[in-house]
Amino acid sequence: MIWPPTLADLKRDLSLTDTRDDTTLTACLDAAVTFVMRVRADVGDKNGDIALGTVRLAGRWFIRRRSPDGLLAMADLGAARIPSFDPDIERLLGIGRYRGSVIA
Repeated sequence: MIWPPTLADLKRDLSLTDTRDDTTLTACLDAAVTFVMRVRADVGDKNGDIALGTVRLAGRWFIRRRSPDGLLAMADLGAARIPSFDPDIERLLGIGRYRGSVIA
């Protein structure tokens, strides 16, 4: 996968084939690309982990829009809390606790 990821990359990762959510998916992908460019200065097509992490982040934001308060209703089972971060995505992007040392 090359940088920046495309809508087709995101839809492939989410296993979506229809076009009904393309506007929302594009907005999530654009926001994820902007976020990654802001937190990572070394973004480029040489790093597939960053492209995949960006796609997964956009997918997470797309799915999470259904639970803005961080709770997911599961009918008879009650509600479940959705964590605000995903360690796998942070590891792919090299952010959060997986960020390398910074020397000022």
